[in-house]
Amino acid sequence: MCGTANFWEPYMKYVWNGELLDIIKNTVHRDWLLYIIHGFCGQSKLLIYGRPVYVTLIARRSSKFAGTRFLKRGANCEGDVANEVETEQILCDASVMSFTAGSYSSYVQVRGSVPLYWSQDISTMMPKPPITLDQADPFAHVAALHFDQMLQRFGSPIIILNLVKEREKRKHERILSEELVAAVTYLNQFLPPEHTIIYIPWDMAKYTKSKLCNVLDRLNVIAESVVKKTGFFVNRPDSYCSILRPDEKWNELGGCVIPTGRLQTGVLRTNCVDCLDRTNTAQFMVGKCALAYQLYSLGLIDKPNLQFDTDAVRLFEELYEDHGDTLSLQYGGSQLVHRVKTYRKIAPWTQHSKDIMQTLSRYYSNAFSDADRQDSINLFLGVFHPTEGKPHLWELPTDFYLHHKNTMRLLATRRSYTYWWTPEVIKYLPLPYDEVICAANLKKLIVKKFHKYEEEIDIHNEFFRPHELSSFDDTFCLAMTSSARDFMPKTVGIDPSPFTVRKPDETGKSVLGNKSNREEAVLQRKTAASAPPPPSEEAASSSSEDDSGTDREDEGSVSQRSTPVKMTDTGDSAKVTENVVQPMKEVYGINLSEGLSEEDLSIYLRFEQLGQSQHRQDKSSQQFCSRCPDGVIKLTPISAFSQDNIYEVQPPRVDRKSTEIFQAHIQASQGIMQPLGKEDTSMYREYIRNRYL
Repeated sequence: MCGTANFWEPYMKYVWNGELLDIIKNTVHRDWLLYIIHGFCGQSKLLIYGRPVYVTLIARRSSKFAGTRFLKRGANCEGDVANEVETEQILCDASVMSFTAGSYSSYVQVRGSVPLYWSQDISTMMPKPPITLDQADPFAHVAALHFDQMLQRFGSPIIILNLVKEREKRKHERILSEELVAAVTYLNQFLPPEHTIIYIPWDMAKYTKSKLCNVLDRLNVIAESVVKKTGFFVNRPDSYCSILRPDEKWNELGGCVIPTGRLQTGVLRTNCVDCLDRTNTAQFMVGKCALAYQLYSLGLIDKPNLQFDTDAVRLFEELYEDHGDTLSLQYGGSQLVHRVKTYRKIAPWTQHSKDIMQTLSRYYSNAFSDADRQDSINLFLGVFHPTEGKPHLWELPTDFYLHHKNTMRLLATRRSYTYWWTPEVIKYLPLPYDEVICAANLKKLIVKKFHKYEEEIDIHNEFFRPHELSSFDDTFCLAMTSSARDFMPKTVGIDPSPFTVRKPDETGKSVLGNKSNREEAVLQRKTAASAPPPPSEEAASSSSEDDSGTDREDEGSVSQRSTPVKMTDTGDSAKVTENVVQPMKEVYGINLSEGLSEEDLSIYLRFEQLGQSQHRQDKSSQQFCSRCPDGVIKLTPISAFSQDNIYEVQPPRVDRKSTEIFQAHIQASQGIMQPLGKEDTSMYREYIRNRYL
């Protein structure tokens, strides 16, 4: 019995070894081609009453106009922007290991530099280099190319969340806001009203300094409106309970509804100046809102709403902070400075000194090592091809001409200033053109025939890999972060649901923290009244949020990205211990101290002996087993082999001749040679005669 499998060509914009694969692409089988992405990949397990749900976060960094922080800003002549990253969060019901019968959900959002011709001059040692518009673009040509690419890949609506400052005493970030508003206004004149670009400006730095405004509450409102417009992907239709008891928010959800589920149409594009700290927090809030809808669509929660201080949100927050740290290291040279806790205004003041080190690390990287990193990226991606007799890469004064092809030659065709989109793209909106089944896309589809039981499409073999020798302790499924093991409190009587709001001192990571973390938490509690406010955005070095201090966690702990712990003193801890240790009757329904019947004791001893047979027994346990009643069954394997186990091995019996040979071998290593016998002497003489005579 045969079947077919479809393979789509990868989107080469996010492939980083495409230049290397072009050399062998047409000469080898496609199974030998390994496409590499650059960015971040993290996965955690959300345990919902024993039901495992995998939360996966994948960030794909664009290989077009790629580079480091100050050396790559804005966009190039082809509409590719700097620091463009596509982030996808995937929810998977891990209890079913089948792509056809399993339940999956996905949500995609994008970050990227402001699509304009702009840069920052770092030739002078300034903490905040001025922003310069390098080229006038009255018809928003480069922005049109960029948004045309987004319409083709994601469909409509394209939603821009601009977090750049709008009010400043001295114009800095506001230059970008004014130009971006003008570009979007111009492009929207020619789009159909139902597919126009939605522009949401929000000065996040301004509201962070305000004591009356909660930044995350405002971001949550924006996130709700965004997810309702774009929808998300899920591979199953609405559950019966959702149809029977529909939720108001669920009925307002956008996207494309199909018989087999839902499709996401459109995407959120978030940007600040660097697209690092503020952007990561905004993306987390949108992802948190989308995660609630994803869980609701899979029937795991009764309402599409998630609250802070739950195990699920803590797990998701840690994923996004790892995601932000990795992307920040790749582009900015240091980890995140502003985190979610900074905007929740619960970051401990003891972290401020560590954030100063992050600021210095970022400044050092930008000033001294970014140029070498940029040369490495240009060489690996094939932007620069070494040629004999021409200048070396490090001898070029700038790489501007390498990334802007129109500076070396005139364009063959000029695009219209009014019909700035690709004609085929607008025809299929709001669906993305890349996912529409049309003649152009079918050329990218590769159909192969497989046998039903071939290993290449066998999901069981692909996931568990029984042909590989491995250990259960080393498998990723057991090693990945789990909400039950790493976040849920370990005390008795706690609600195991990951959607229950925990108190700050109830989290699993706080209870299991090491001694230094507990001492630090006590210090936080004692000095909370005198703690300074979070660092202002004005103290930042480039984009105001990227180079000022906020929360960094202790490297000695496993992970402390949860709400700070408020530890009590010794007297209080004793009271907590008394409350935790509940009576045995209350917990297990039986009190062993009252004594057991003979029948129960006999059953218990049988189980105890079975357990002891699997482990090494010391003298005390052996004496205990000798006192077991006669009625207890003793299981003894009948076999010709010895009863060896992982703890002890019975020495084998060795005959006399073998023992003598072994002893002679040991003595020979010590220089004590045994006299040769007649048989050995004659054999040696015959060997010499045949060899040399």
